[in-house]
Amino acid sequence: MKKVLFVIHSMGFGGAEKSLVNLLHELPTDQYEIDVLLFQEKGGLLPQLPKTVHVLQTPAVLRRLYGPLKQAGKYFFPKLIGTALSRAKSKTPKAAIGARWKKYYSKRIGMLEKTYDVAVAYVAGEMLYYVAEKVSAKRKLAWIHNDYRTAGYAKEYDAPYLAQMDGIVSVSEKCVQVLQEEFPRLAEKIHYIENITSRELVHRQAQKEKPLDFDGTKILSIGRLHPQKGFDLALQAASLLKQQNFPFQWYILGMGTELSALEQLRRQLKVDDCVHFLGTSSNPYPYMACCDMLAQTSRYEGKSVVLDEAKILAKPIVVTDYPTAKDQIENGLEGLIVPLTPQGIAQGIRQMAEDTALRDRIVGYLSENSYGNRDEVEKYIKLLDGIK
Repeated sequence: MKKVLFVIHSMGFGGAEKSLVNLLHELPTDQYEIDVLLFQEKGGLLPQLPKTVHVLQTPAVLRRLYGPLKQAGKYFFPKLIGTALSRAKSKTPKAAIGARWKKYYSKRIGMLEKTYDVAVAYVAGEMLYYVAEKVSAKRKLAWIHNDYRTAGYAKEYDAPYLAQMDGIVSVSEKCVQVLQEEFPRLAEKIHYIENITSRELVHRQAQKEKPLDFDGTKILSIGRLHPQKGFDLALQAASLLKQQNFPFQWYILGMGTELSALEQLRRQLKVDDCVHFLGTSSNPYPYMACCDMLAQTSRYEGKSVVLDEAKILAKPIVVTDYPTAKDQIENGLEGLIVPLTPQGIAQGIRQMAEDTALRDRIVGYLSENSYGNRDEVEKYIKLLDGIK
């Protein structure tokens, strides 16, 4: 059997983590002996990993460098000063991560002891750098889940590590196109393979409970509380809807660094009574099954797992017009693509709620189509095995 390693930061409730869980459940256990290395051994999706997958004990140096500062031990000053100096001298957050790895972290991190047939950096950034430098493997692969250009990745740091990969995967045609434009010399290595979404799992999990109860329009958003997801725009849209006396409740599933700032903005906009931060859930599908529509207010995405899941449950979708939105949503048939503004979001929500013919057409179209893509697993297997 081939020995395969997947490296990811943690197993939180993000789209990349969810797609990894789905993938690992689909890979044949008689062909692969799979290890997972987490920079932080935590995350609500950790219990959902298949029992056949072995989660490695995170090396102490990774735990200390990527865990809480108070647990850094002898790495306290490199972690504190290295992070601060890298941020101060870098133009973007992702460039700061690259600088920190190159100047402060790499020399302190040793090689992983085990040797693999295939090593996979399942997200970009330091996981890519780690797989390139610190893992011995016959074949190395990297996944990039977002629009590389819009997400602001640090090309000057990523380029030499991506050049060491035998394959680079992204999750939408637009994302692949952007990567090929940014790295033309690597174009032949870049592959388009969709995130794995299990139709059967989504339907089964959606039937477990009915958590939302409100007579007006129930709006659901799911994602990390991070500027990428545009929840500040969602709150401003909610304020506009409230001013228009539109009856709604907006539920947001997710946690992240922006929670405090978003709660403050919610108070300032006086939408405490109609916007609710619900935290995270290991099973978001009952919420999705109960809502009247799913609103995705992102500034950029690669290919959203949440949108695929909403389509499986035939939920009308309102999504902002970020660069890859049209790769995933057929406007007017699978949902509405709206301007990336509070006004555009609010108008799209009202249109979806009030235009019953539009909504019925979208629900009917979604119900008639078979979403889910387990057939994509064969592409993953060929890539792991190096078959063209």
